[in-house]
Amino acid sequence: MVTIACVDVGSTFTKVALIDVDNGVLLATASQPTTIDTDVMNGVRGVLADVGAQTPGVVIDEVRACSSAGGGLRLAVVGYERIVTAEAGRRVGLSAGAKVVHVATGVLEPPALAALEDSKPDIVLLCGGTDGGNVDVLLANAEMLAGSGLRVPVVIAGNVDVRDRITATLTAAGMTTLPTTNVLPRIGILDPGPARATIRDVFITHVIGGKGLSSEAEFPRLVRAATPDAVLTGVELLADGAGSLDGVGDVVVIDVGGATTDVYSVVTPDPEESVLRREVVEVMWRARTVEGDLGMRWSATSVVDAAVDAQLLNDVDAGEVSRLRAGAHLRSEHVDLLADTSDDAEQFRDDDAQFARLALTLALRRHAAPNDSVDGVRTRGRDLRDVSLVVGSGGVFRHADRLRLERMLSPARTDFVGGWLVPQHASLAIDKAYVLAAAGLLAEDYPEAAMRVLRTELVELGEVS
Repeated sequence: MVTIACVDVGSTFTKVALIDVDNGVLLATASQPTTIDTDVMNGVRGVLADVGAQTPGVVIDEVRACSSAGGGLRLAVVGYERIVTAEAGRRVGLSAGAKVVHVATGVLEPPALAALEDSKPDIVLLCGGTDGGNVDVLLANAEMLAGSGLRVPVVIAGNVDVRDRITATLTAAGMTTLPTTNVLPRIGILDPGPARATIRDVFITHVIGGKGLSSEAEFPRLVRAATPDAVLTGVELLADGAGSLDGVGDVVVIDVGGATTDVYSVVTPDPEESVLRREVVEVMWRARTVEGDLGMRWSATSVVDAAVDAQLLNDVDAGEVSRLRAGAHLRSEHVDLLADTSDDAEQFRDDDAQFARLALTLALRRHAAPNDSVDGVRTRGRDLRDVSLVVGSGGVFRHADRLRLERMLSPARTDFVGGWLVPQHASLAIDKAYVLAAAGLLAEDYPEAAMRVLRTELVELGEVS
């Protein structure tokens, strides 16, 4: 029996799933608070000891990790036009598991360059121009970056005609450069794969070791991806299947965390509609969006504010809204607060369920509904009508009873006023053992084993009427 421990070093908790990859069986799980204030390897060793105690006699053959600790992967996008290459770069960055902290468009004049530097990115994604198109802005931005104070890796994913010139310019300035294919080779054609893979490699090779998360060389060797990138890979595997194991088809995953709510979707576009509605930047049908103002702890107050603005609390009286605001403020001030440490545990759980329901509703609307960009261009939404499975992930789901689970997840099928195309016949499930990230870590080498774990460990609740 070959066993692999898949560790997710999160900003709050470090989690592990021990998997028998010969048979695709989850053997044990454990979690502990992330030891961000000392050395994250202390927490990693702690969860490994926990699963070891649960499985006496079992030898852990390998440890693989993903991480979002220390702010995860901070990416800045420098593009030509906001609605074209800059937007393409932003979408690619999100799909690679990055937190897009800044988007700059046009020539980087000194104020724009200062704003870019102030965003403190771990990586810059430099893009611009379709292949054979405009090169002036791309070349000018390369010169500005070379003369700046930024000394972070630059992924070059613009017009391939000047890729070598840009690489030479930045390399001569002492910057780490990683040239790859154009994220937008032609208008309406988005090619995220090579840039996504390059960003993943940069994160592992150049970023994770420089965050000061661990003084041990072992930690960078364990990390294979940013956590959101691993999760998206797991979601893609769940949708597609592996070997003799069929996938579930179109799927949506909503991960409600303490600071953000991430939405992942893998959907199959209608070929005829895609031809009829070709856009300047095509929709990514395998996508992730992250909402930094929607979370259960750090950003709980923002959840209430956004819900009020979206009129999601119209049926709640003013006194109850005030009480929810107070509860949200308490959670943001005491992010480690749990139901078991509150004065009224059941009310605390009910309120957590309400915050999660609101965060999920708002995040799904932002993920799937058409939007007006800052340039006034209407972007196409995602058609989720054929989604067969909606998965809830995050501690609030894993620790809730069935009644609260259905309450939290039901907007995924019933938010008909949200402006998006709601799944028509989707079942609901919970990632109770947190195996999506683990499946992503195993997908390349052990796809069938990872798929067996997903099929076994995702707890289905059935359809919501």
